[in-house]
Amino acid sequence: MQAFLFRCVFLWALLARSNMQIAVPDTVLNCCEGDILLLLDSSGSIANYEFSRLLLFTAELLRPFSLGRGHVRVGLLQVGTNPNLEFGLDVHSSQESLQKALLSVSHLQGDTNTAAALRVAEGLLTETEMNVPKVLLWLTDGVQPGDVDKPMTELKAQGVFVLIVSTVHGNYQVLQRAVTPPLESHLYSVDIDNINIIAEDLREAIIKIIRAERLSVVHLTSHSAVLQWRPVLRADSGYYEVRYNSILKTEPESRRTLSGGSSWVELTNLQPDTTYTASLRPESNQRLFDTLSVDFTTLPDVLSPAVVSVSDSGPHQIRVSWGPLQLARVQRYTVEYGVIPSGHVQTVTLHSQKNSTLLTGLEPGAEYLVTVSALHMNGREIAMSVRACTQEALPALADLQLTPVEHQEVQVAWQAHQEGLKGYWLSWERKNSHSSSSKSSVYLPPTSRSTRLTHVAPSSRVCLSPVYSSGLGDGLCCTAESHKDSSQWG
Repeated sequence: MQAFLFRCVFLWALLARSNMQIAVPDTVLNCCEGDILLLLDSSGSIANYEFSRLLLFTAELLRPFSLGRGHVRVGLLQVGTNPNLEFGLDVHSSQESLQKALLSVSHLQGDTNTAAALRVAEGLLTETEMNVPKVLLWLTDGVQPGDVDKPMTELKAQGVFVLIVSTVHGNYQVLQRAVTPPLESHLYSVDIDNINIIAEDLREAIIKIIRAERLSVVHLTSHSAVLQWRPVLRADSGYYEVRYNSILKTEPESRRTLSGGSSWVELTNLQPDTTYTASLRPESNQRLFDTLSVDFTTLPDVLSPAVVSVSDSGPHQIRVSWGPLQLARVQRYTVEYGVIPSGHVQTVTLHSQKNSTLLTGLEPGAEYLVTVSALHMNGREIAMSVRACTQEALPALADLQLTPVEHQEVQVAWQAHQEGLKGYWLSWERKNSHSSSSKSSVYLPPTSRSTRLTHVAPSSRVCLSPVYSSGLGDGLCCTAESHKDSSQWG
C-alpha cells in the first residue's frame, strides 16, 4: 500500500512539473476519428520510475483529443506474464475520465509476454468498426520482446498502424520489423527522461493516420445540399475554399470562401435530379492539407401540390389540405370542387401561404371531386385531384315525452324517422337500495317508439339517441320530476 501511495504522489509531482515545462492545450482536436490501443510494457524489466514516466507521457500525448464514438476511442492493454486489459475502447468518453484512469494504472511486473498480449490486441482492434483507422501504440523498453514478427504482420495486414516508443536500450531490429512505415515518424527511441521531446511529432503522426478527412453530405433536397466536415483549421489560422459544379459542367463552377472556424456549408440554387461534384480545400500558412471531395445527386423536383388530403368531413363541410408549402415558388392556389358526376363547380382562390381550406355549404351524403391547383412563379400550373364524400344528414328525434306510470316508473315515448336507423340508445339514472343511484342504459330496436323504465331516481336525466351505421346521432333529454302531492312524474 505504501509503495502504491508513493507511486501516486510521484506521478502527480511529475504531472505538475510537466505542466510547467510543456503547454498542452485542453481538448481541442475535433479533427480525428479512430481507435488507439495502448500496448504498455508492464513487465519486471521496466523500473517503477520508467513505468510512471510512460504513463505520464501517454496522458499528455492524448490530452488534446476529443474522446468517444465518432471521435477518438482509447484502450489500454498491459504486457506482463499474462496480458491485462486495463480498460477497453468504449470505456472513456471524456478526458477527465481517461486522465484519472491512466494515472491509476498499477505496474504488473512479471515476464514480458508481448506475443500473448498481441493476440488480445488483434481481437480488440479487428472487432471494432471497419471504416475507422486503428492504431496500436506500443510503449516498451524493447528488452526481450519475444516472437512478435508474426502477430505484428497479421495486425498490419488487417489495416492496423503500429507505432512504437522505445526507451533506448531495446532490440531495435525487432522494432524496425514490427513498426508500420515510415520509420522516421512511427518509431521513436528516446531516453525516458527526455521522452517529452517526441510528444509533438508522435501526436502529429497519430493525427495524420486518424484524421477524419471526409467531406459528407448531411442534408439533400432538389435545390440544395449541406456539406459537413471535421474542422482542421481555427478561425484565426486560415480559411476553406469550396468549389462545386455539375458533373456535366452545364454551368460555370461556383466558389465559396469560408472562415477557418467553419465546419459546414449549404449549397443553394442547385438543379434538381442532377449529379454534382464538390471539393473542400483548407488553406493555411502553417501546413498543407489534402483537398477533400464528394459527389452527390440532388433529389427530383417536387412541385406543390404533391399530396392532397381531406379531413373534418361532415354533412355540409370538408377540409382540404395539400403540400408541400413552397412560399418562394408559388403565386397562388386554386381549389375547385363540385358534386360528381355533373354538379356545379365552385372555386376558391388562396394565397401561397395557405395549405388548407374548409369547404362549407356542401350537400349531405354526396361525393365531390376536389382539385387543388398551384400557379408557380415560372408560370407553370400543377394540379392534383381527390374524391371526397360528405356524411349523410342524420334525422333528428322529435317529441320525447316522459309519462308517470307508478311510483319510480316512467313511460318514455318519442317520434323519429326510421330511415337509416339501426336502433336507439336510452340512458337514465337508476335508483338502487340504500338511497344510492347508478347510471343505466339499454339498446332498443329501430322499430321501438316507447318503453317503460323502472326504479327511476328522482330528477333523473333520461336521454335517447338514434344509432346509425356511422355512430350515435343527436339525441334528446328530459328530466323526470316528482311532485309532493302525488307519486307522479313530469
